[in-house]
Amino acid sequence: MAPLRLITAGESHGPGLTCIVEGLPAGLELDAEAIGRDMQRRQLGHGRGGRMKIERDSAQVTGGVRHGRTLGSPVALQVANRDYANWEERMNPWPVDADVPEVHLPRPGHADLVGTQKYGLSDVRNVLERASARETAARVAGGALAKAFLRVLGVQVLSHVVQIGTVHAPARADLRAEDFEGVDEDPVRCLDPDASRAMVDHINGQRKANESIGGVFEVIAFGVTPGLGSHVSFEERLDGVLAGAICSIQAVKGVSLGDAFEVAGLPGSQAHDEIFWSQERGYFRETNRAGGLEGGMTTGLPLVVRGAMKPLPTLTQPLRSVDIETKEPTQALRERTDSCTVPAAGVVGEAMVAFVLADAYRRKFGGDHIDDVVASVRAYEERIGFIRP
Repeated sequence: MAPLRLITAGESHGPGLTCIVEGLPAGLELDAEAIGRDMQRRQLGHGRGGRMKIERDSAQVTGGVRHGRTLGSPVALQVANRDYANWEERMNPWPVDADVPEVHLPRPGHADLVGTQKYGLSDVRNVLERASARETAARVAGGALAKAFLRVLGVQVLSHVVQIGTVHAPARADLRAEDFEGVDEDPVRCLDPDASRAMVDHINGQRKANESIGGVFEVIAFGVTPGLGSHVSFEERLDGVLAGAICSIQAVKGVSLGDAFEVAGLPGSQAHDEIFWSQERGYFRETNRAGGLEGGMTTGLPLVVRGAMKPLPTLTQPLRSVDIETKEPTQALRERTDSCTVPAAGVVGEAMVAFVLADAYRRKFGGDHIDDVVASVRAYEERIGFIRP
């Protein structure tokens, strides 16, 4: 089976963003409102900047769907940039009469300097516009299609924030899908009210000090079939694929699967999930320290992935840099920015985890029509004796 593919195009302040998803089966029912909700969820979170007051993101389907169902052909979506009206001269795809000055002030921590070196460019804007996390709006649109596919198979992909700056939410090992109800109403998408209030206060304090703040989000997928991925080669190990997908999100510098960093300091007898069997439950575990992954394959337990996000590199009080034209010391570019985007990054994390899982299902079960996929998955689960919780 050909893999599921997601391609995005577009720049932060250009006319808009494009997303193309190839490899979905025909007959998959899509919900325009559900796609729109995910687009809006990506804009949530205390600490967002002025750009989110301008954009009202939505995804317009321009191909691959008819009367609400996929056709089996590539699905194309367009996300307009409303702010383009303010940038039309600077970001027009075609030559303009106006004199548009180049930007020569790279930001530490951003793609600016290395991108201009690699591609032989003199204008930092030719790099930063594509490197911007605005690109994730297109990913979330594509991830919404992957979620629609997974929902038919009984899989839910959800997220919450577990750390912002120095503030940590209490660890919870017993989370269920229903515990996430209302998480998007919280100002930082945190499941613990006390930690949420402390996170908001921390963002406010750091923002007044002209600082940006990072943190950690957690994505959990419930209802995943055992055996997605494989142990037989490194590129098929699902933990590696997931780590790459999460680290591809702008500003994410670290990934953990399950209790990775916690079990690294434990003896083996306390680090693994013991195996049990009963007539009613089939194979089961009483713990999930591995985060639903063993040997590069899903175990049937909730899949747990965390992403660690660094503070954003665009600061209201810029760091020291060098003018790439004159080579003189200067301050880095000062651009409109957010103070904290960890809550939004969790939504992007959902999209990436959903896409990796949808791809793994497509590779394993194939199927030209969604009914074929469902039948194949159910037959496999019956063969291995998997009993859904």
